[in-house]
Amino acid sequence: MSAFSDALSVTSSGLRAQANRLRVVSENIANADTPGYRRKTIPFEIERTGSDLARVQAGKPNLDKTELARIHDPSHPLSDASGHYEGSNVDLIIEIADAREAQRSYEANLKMFDQTRQMSTGLMDLLRR
Repeated sequence: MSAFSDALSVTSSGLRAQANRLRVVSENIANADTPGYRRKTIPFEIERTGSDLARVQAGKPNLDKTELARIHDPSHPLSDASGHYEGSNVDLIIEIADAREAQRSYEANLKMFDQTRQMSTGLMDLLRR
């Protein structure tokens, strides 16, 4: 039964990591119009256990270093003497693509989790006979 619990552990770590990634992407989308907001990215790290088992975990979010958009709007309260202010560096197309990729990875991990659970249930049914 250890192989089943190992498989469930690995897939659940993938589910948690992709859920964190979706959270960060949704924060980026929510702040796309916030002046001075820098896009966040989340790295994945390998968590090694004592055995050959390796789980994935979401690391600490990083800020994107690309330049902020410079927007001309003299009526904006944050604009400088020239009428410009710094917008965000969030690109909605990239965020939507990241969200779709994270969603598909989440679904793949969920499918693997469900298949492992079904195999475990099937094995228990066979052992009861």
